[in-house]
Amino acid sequence: MAEDDALNTERIRTEVFGHTLVVTMVRHTKRNAIDGEMTQAIDAAMNRLDDDPELWVGILTGGPDMFCAGTDMAATSGRPTERGGIYGVVGRHRAKPLIAAVEGVAFGGGFEVVMACDMVIAANNARFALPEVKRGLVASSGALFRASRVLPLNVAKYLLTTGMELSPVEAERHGLVNEVCEPGQALERALALAEVITSNSPVAARLALQAVDQIVAADDDRAWAISADFRNQVMASEDSKEGVAAFFEKRPPRWTGR
Repeated sequence: MAEDDALNTERIRTEVFGHTLVVTMVRHTKRNAIDGEMTQAIDAAMNRLDDDPELWVGILTGGPDMFCAGTDMAATSGRPTERGGIYGVVGRHRAKPLIAAVEGVAFGGGFEVVMACDMVIAANNARFALPEVKRGLVASSGALFRASRVLPLNVAKYLLTTGMELSPVEAERHGLVNEVCEPGQALERALALAEVITSNSPVAARLALQAVDQIVAADDDRAWAISADFRNQVMASEDSKEGVAAFFEKRPPRWTGR
């Protein structure tokens, strides 16, 4: 195991185990909420995974207590990156497997980061949710089209319209999560999965993943455009302004339906 000091920042830590790059979000006082600095840090780490021929698999985690609470609503997540899009990862065209190792909350954009990964290991204390609707917003960082790919359509609609949580056991039953483990073991189990993957031909694994993505994600450009359109519509509403204000004022929102 070796750390990469060049990529380690106040937002992420990177470590290399054999042919596997582990990227850990370390903004724990903010529940790993993504601001512009974290977007850039994740982007740099994902660029390294894409570009280094000795790295065959990536793991994205938030540490033993949480995964990610989504966008930092006060600071915002900054500008999308050229190669990674929003958060530096959810709009990325990747060629190498990326595993999410999830402990604790994966809310909003954090859940959308999970959906952008290829495989998911979740501790049984993991919590998945898309609570944007409770703030008068929509989950526009991929969930509007990816949720119905990684989950049954009615489950995706349920999460998008209720903001309710999905347990890791339910997520495994629906096929989103590959393995549920004990708390504190998500990274260990993700590393075990990465070891299996890296025991195989990296060329074959890479090309298989690319083929699947080109088939499944063939309409992604259109899906991103639709997501942006409906995000703009909701952001122009009175409900959106009220929902965000209520969030910062820590009070129940007063919806008008306009």
